[in-house]
Amino acid sequence: MEVIKILALAVVSILMLYLLILVISALLVPFSREYTKNSRFYRFLLYSFTAISLKVVRVRLHVTGIQKLPKDSRFLLVCNHRSKFDPIVTWQVFRKQDLAFISKPENFQIPVFGHLIHRCCFLPIDREQPKNAMKTILKAVKLIKDNQVSIAVYPEGTRSKDLTLLPFHNGVLKIAQKADVPIVVLSIHGTETIHRNYPLHHSDVYIDVLDVLSTEYVHEHTTAELGDYIRSEMETALQDYTVHEGGLNS
Repeated sequence: MEVIKILALAVVSILMLYLLILVISALLVPFSREYTKNSRFYRFLLYSFTAISLKVVRVRLHVTGIQKLPKDSRFLLVCNHRSKFDPIVTWQVFRKQDLAFISKPENFQIPVFGHLIHRCCFLPIDREQPKNAMKTILKAVKLIKDNQVSIAVYPEGTRSKDLTLLPFHNGVLKIAQKADVPIVVLSIHGTETIHRNYPLHHSDVYIDVLDVLSTEYVHEHTTAELGDYIRSEMETALQDYTVHEGGLNS
């Protein structure tokens, strides 16, 4: 019993120390400063924080197509949006690729978390103001060209409440054209069940790299054409998930 108590105390002490470092480090990040350089230290903090979060909510990840990722270049990752857990899951799966998300401004106001993502070069976007949105796109392009991060976007702009794809904001696809990088097309499914399953059940989350559009393909097509193709790929993948689940439940 004494050994168990000592181990439990050690675990709690380490966890408290980690949380203290996390909070202090986050508070040292001012929102008034714009960060253009990646930070390994803050990425480690965010990676570990999200990894612990996924363990707590009992997520099991199923990833396919990861071998399709570009080996020697940055890229623009485009994904459908089903749940607030999407970026957390995607961040974990692609932790070796140094992702930075373009996200809604409200996410940067979350205590501690908002400071961490700001330091990891995440970018807020104001879709209501086209000029401001273009500034964000140009910042993302510079981050890619400076080889700091790859950029991830949700072209739907927000989560779909009925789990169907919302209309795309194709303007974000300009990032790939201006940065001269491939587009990685991703589908995610299952994150919408996490809040229902926790804490009694685990949640299976499926992430599939559907396609990688070469830089040549990206330049040969308009953003509208790219958006139509990406949307079609995602819809097919999501329909396959639905059919598969229907077969399992019948």
